[in-house]
Amino acid sequence: MTIHIGAKPGQIAETVLMPGDPYRAKWAAETFLDDAELVNETRGMLGFTGSWKGNRVTIQGSGMGMPSLSIYANELIRDYGAKTLIRVGSAGAMQEHIKVRDVVLAMTSSTIATPSTGFFRELNYAPVADYGLLAAAHDAARAKGVPTHVGGIYSSDVFYAERPDLDEQMIRHGVLAVEMEAAELYILAARHGVRALAVLTISDHLITHESLPSDQREQSFGDMIDIALHAAFT
Repeated sequence: MTIHIGAKPGQIAETVLMPGDPYRAKWAAETFLDDAELVNETRGMLGFTGSWKGNRVTIQGSGMGMPSLSIYANELIRDYGAKTLIRVGSAGAMQEHIKVRDVVLAMTSSTIATPSTGFFRELNYAPVADYGLLAAAHDAARAKGVPTHVGGIYSSDVFYAERPDLDEQMIRHGVLAVEMEAAELYILAARHGVRALAVLTISDHLITHESLPSDQREQSFGDMIDIALHAAFT
């Protein structure tokens, strides 16, 4: 076990889905995995391991923001041997043609800073998804008939941002959506030579100010989890 993950050796699968909310991890494990077993509850950040169509999968909460995700992703990769990490979470749309409940596959993620910024000093490193995962997720989404968008997103290090000027420029330059974790996940995956992807459900819209009602979230998030699982094992 590590400082933040209480799983024993062998209890974490090589494929890990990472929702931010630990209770979303619990819901996803109970809904999609066979024989799901609680393998981590340290600090209330729940993790479960089970199987999906005969493939071993762990669903581990990552918390909110890049510093929190960085802790869990580092330990999953370095100490437990995770090889494929897929962020599954919500995002806010930044383009008018994207609708609430649509899925966004993050090809790349812009950011102001991540916990890894110090590694690069003056270099503006461009974090990108694993292309094999990205292509497989896109195929899975099309097969399900889920409206899906592929492109660049923005990983913010703050939730309550007050930069309308920055939002305006991102919208102008075609950034699809904003969330809080993907950029650091992609950087860590590149550093350690593993695969990573962010599959995101649009839960609210920065332009239209629409939001996904709570009673419709599970069904929409279910599409996202299903797409991520198909991508991981295609």
